[in-house]
Amino acid sequence: MLADHAFLRLWWTNLHSVVPGKVYRSNHPSPARLRDLVARLGLRTVVNLRGTAPNPATERSADAAAGLGVETIYMAFESRGAPHRDRILRFHDLYRTMTFPALVHCKSGADRAGLASGLVLLFEGGTAAQAAAQLSWRYLHISLSPTGILDAFFALYAAEGEGRKAFVDWVREDYREEELRRRFRPWRVFAFLNDIVLRRE
Repeated sequence: MLADHAFLRLWWTNLHSVVPGKVYRSNHPSPARLRDLVARLGLRTVVNLRGTAPNPATERSADAAAGLGVETIYMAFESRGAPHRDRILRFHDLYRTMTFPALVHCKSGADRAGLASGLVLLFEGGTAAQAAAQLSWRYLHISLSPTGILDAFFALYAAEGEGRKAFVDWVREDYREEELRRRFRPWRVFAFLNDIVLRRE
């Protein structure tokens, strides 16, 4: 409850619709909240963006999902690094075959959930601006901190590929992680707030 900040998630869910009736985003749901979401939204799949690292919250939610007949998919993303090409492409492959409605979640529902939600919108034919809107203060995302590299990723596609090449083709053929890392510089004060004070993953 303390180390994982789970006590905050007892009342704050950060639940939002990404693709109405198809894809939702939130922070890490408790077993009780997962049961409620399955009943209300008809969830069939949960995508855990925290990966498979040992974590009591992950184990509890996976057990609850299994008991509800809901599939859990582990798709680890970083919140402070340039999105990896191979992970984006793997997520695209998973998205094409997963059963909907689906919930994507990370710890807080702010950064990795925002990245995944933006990717979903691009997979669905949306714009870079629509994808970037999934990373905002509304979801407690701090773009001036190291997590702002996720915003920079969508901005890079808007500048280099949008209107000229389909998103997945751009990722596969043109996206350069090292260039994005070289370009992005977070504000130190926001890095302290995000990483030390809030201890965000």
